[in-house]
Amino acid sequence: MDRLLSVCEKKFSPDKIELLKKAIDFAKTIHQGQKRESSEPYYVHPEAVALILVDMEMDADTVIAGLLHDTVEDGLDVSIDQISQMFGKDIARMVDGVTKLTNTNLTKMLSREDRQAENLRKMFLAIANDVRVVIIKLADRLHNMRTLGYCSREKQLRKARETMDVYAPLADRFGMGMVKAELEDLAFGYLMPEECRKLQSLIEPKQEERMSLLKTAARKIELALKEAGIEAEINGRPKHLYSIYRKLNIKKATLNEIYDLVALRIIVNTVKDCYGALGIIHSLWRPVPGRFKDYIAMPKTNMYRSLHTTLFSDQGMPFEVQIRTHEMHRTAEYGIAAHWMYKEGRSEQDELDKKLEWLHQLVDYESDASSTKEYVDNVRQDFFADYVFVLTPNGEIFDLPIGSTPVDFAYRIHSNVGDHTQHAKVNGVPAKLDYKLKTHDVVEIITSPQATPKRDWLNFVKTSQAKNRIKQYFKKANREENVSRGKEMLSEAARRQGQKLSEITKPEFVQQVLARFTLNEMDDVYAAIGYGGLTTGQVLNKLMEAQRKARKEQELIDKLENTEPVQTKSFDADGRAVIVKGEANMVVRFAQCCSPLPGDKIFGYITRGRGVSIHSMNCPNAAALLADAERIIGVAWADEESAKFPVTIHIMAKERPNLLMDISQLLANLHINLRRINAKMSDDGAGVDVSMSFDVQNAAHLDTITRGLLKIPGVNDVSRQLNG
Repeated sequence: MDRLLSVCEKKFSPDKIELLKKAIDFAKTIHQGQKRESSEPYYVHPEAVALILVDMEMDADTVIAGLLHDTVEDGLDVSIDQISQMFGKDIARMVDGVTKLTNTNLTKMLSREDRQAENLRKMFLAIANDVRVVIIKLADRLHNMRTLGYCSREKQLRKARETMDVYAPLADRFGMGMVKAELEDLAFGYLMPEECRKLQSLIEPKQEERMSLLKTAARKIELALKEAGIEAEINGRPKHLYSIYRKLNIKKATLNEIYDLVALRIIVNTVKDCYGALGIIHSLWRPVPGRFKDYIAMPKTNMYRSLHTTLFSDQGMPFEVQIRTHEMHRTAEYGIAAHWMYKEGRSEQDELDKKLEWLHQLVDYESDASSTKEYVDNVRQDFFADYVFVLTPNGEIFDLPIGSTPVDFAYRIHSNVGDHTQHAKVNGVPAKLDYKLKTHDVVEIITSPQATPKRDWLNFVKTSQAKNRIKQYFKKANREENVSRGKEMLSEAARRQGQKLSEITKPEFVQQVLARFTLNEMDDVYAAIGYGGLTTGQVLNKLMEAQRKARKEQELIDKLENTEPVQTKSFDADGRAVIVKGEANMVVRFAQCCSPLPGDKIFGYITRGRGVSIHSMNCPNAAALLADAERIIGVAWADEESAKFPVTIHIMAKERPNLLMDISQLLANLHINLRRINAKMSDDGAGVDVSMSFDVQNAAHLDTITRGLLKIPGVNDVSRQLNG
């Protein structure tokens, strides 16, 4: 019998077992012939992921989705729709959530960094819709890290860095302590092998002594608890390696100052027993001052609950004790997986939904970001970085990135609270709004209907949520004032660089800035500077860069135009002629990316093994080509009246009867033979988009055709289509 099937048979209902059998057969078929770096059959990986999910006691649908998680990504012609039809929408949605965006034309054009950002954005939004996606993804990453030794060094470093930056913080955020610890230790070994080995060598000499101390202490506690009538499971564990490394480097502690190198874990039946056990333990050994933490009364936001205390042993060596119930222990190990409410036979979700309210903000963050990378950076900074725990006066706990202020806290509560913040109290005492919050601070926000955000808040708020909300406020508040202020600020910044604003804001320069920041006009740029959405440095650098490129291009053009032409014509394969300056009888071809016409300004680009490629100065690729000055050569149009040049035009028109017949009739009257025509209705059904290709003699000929088309009733726009 299949290993996965034998493990699941006693856990799931018969109908789910039948679905699992179907999934096993499907996954084996899809991955047949595929190998891992270890040379094992690829199916070993999804099976291992599914088994990890079984160990976490996840529901049957999650286990099946884990088994199928690579079928769409790695299978030929396997779609999410097919998964949905075979295994149901619930499983298909989870598979979709963990499937990377690797098979689209868009992602093939992106850099590795941008591809990763797109994949993370997709995953974060999928998690917000169904948190089981993150459990599958972490199980997937855990098995990949366990088997990373078979991969190349480059891949080991890349995967380990990604694990440390993204997946270990994800596991921590969802309370999956056991997964987080293993991911961090595995990644640590690949990223910093020397530091890892050095740390192990420092810890090992006394580790046997520490564990022996724990065994002695455990026996003493076991007898004392038994005498008090408290049932308990007691076990010892060493602290995981990367956690020690962080304390040594971030807190600048020495090994002797880390009191939890080893710890005893005491698991009891009830919360009452937790506190009872604590009292008994404190009667056995003297506690270390300031080292007691009550995460039962005040749980962490990732649902972790436990009592922590550090004690001086009989030998003087400190050790930590953690006390929790069985339920708390399971939550500490598996986090959100331990609280799963979709298990068969259970439908109550109120408790889980309350604990995951912050997830809904992942969706809100997307609308606040101007790019995928910004969205991912914002989510990682605000939700998956190191954080402090602060409380409302009512005892509600919020976590915020380290360095956050009362203003960040106000915006985390609600955007209206942030917008109307007037004062703040921390621990009952008035505090400055730029005060850096600390764990366990009690924060009270005093609001006023008349209070509004202040621009200087942008200088100290930490969370991207607060920054974006403040910027949005000023963006909407007074556009004219923002435009005026922004223009003045940019003018002053330009003056300091020895530039005049009028010289660097010519249309050709401005167009590049608008494209870079996805804005419509220069006033939008000024307004963004005015309300803090853009800095003068960002805009000025882009404008001056465009100016420098234009100057270089013009110098090159002037040089080419002054080259003495050789009057011998060079012909392309269709018999069309140009004069290549300084050269005779060259092989030429007209670039399809811009299809230049006689009358257009042109230049030649010397290709490798294909002669000279002729491009228009308006070519979408002109800037990149002209930058390679050594391969640019001057060209001029030959006087060829009979030559024909292909063009493609795009017509936007209002839908009406006989529209295409009227367009065809005009072209026939002008003796134009169509090569291709394609027409489709616009999305709103009120218009028609027409694309057509034909031959013309030159740019003036095309201009005549364009003017004629624009006279046809219903035609709104005619443009020449470039392919770059």
